[in-house]
Amino acid sequence: MTGPDEVVHAGKFLSYRRTDRGWEYVTRSNAKGCVAILAVTDDRRVILTEQYRPPVGRQVIELPAGLSGDIPLQEDEPLLVAAKRELKEETGYEAKNWTVLFEGTSSAGMTDEMVTLFYATGLTRMTEGGGTGGENIKVHYVYQDDVAKWCRDRQAEGMRVDFKIFAALQLARGVRQSTESKLWY
Repeated sequence: MTGPDEVVHAGKFLSYRRTDRGWEYVTRSNAKGCVAILAVTDDRRVILTEQYRPPVGRQVIELPAGLSGDIPLQEDEPLLVAAKRELKEETGYEAKNWTVLFEGTSSAGMTDEMVTLFYATGLTRMTEGGGTGGENIKVHYVYQDDVAKWCRDRQAEGMRVDFKIFAALQLARGVRQSTESKLWY
């Protein structure tokens, strides 16, 4: 049995820790989970976001995403509630249908952070989106069949692309196939 991990540095949002065997990692001190949303319109367009990310020093193409439990007095916010909030804040959309696709580590060698991927359909535009507090999020609509090429084109322009986009699309394929097959029974 090992003892508690040593806190090497505690910042406002992250804590840098070290195990008794020397492994170093970061953990979020202001949230209980992360959510990412594959939102697909009725005409099969995937809603992606673009924003500047300081750790990579560039614009990044991502799924709408955010933290759960990071709002004061809402530390026990359920993941689905956070996903709904983040989708509306970043893209301006609300979704009628929600499915959990998967939960997994974001970078297991560096952080204990877990990301829950949601699939959202039955979308209705409510606001312009763009994020909150100066996030300056740009919203993109890309036909599902064009996502890979569109993302490669963004990379060629010098942007980064979050791989969770492709994981979510693959996972959603299974959900769509099982839903579509039920229509024949």
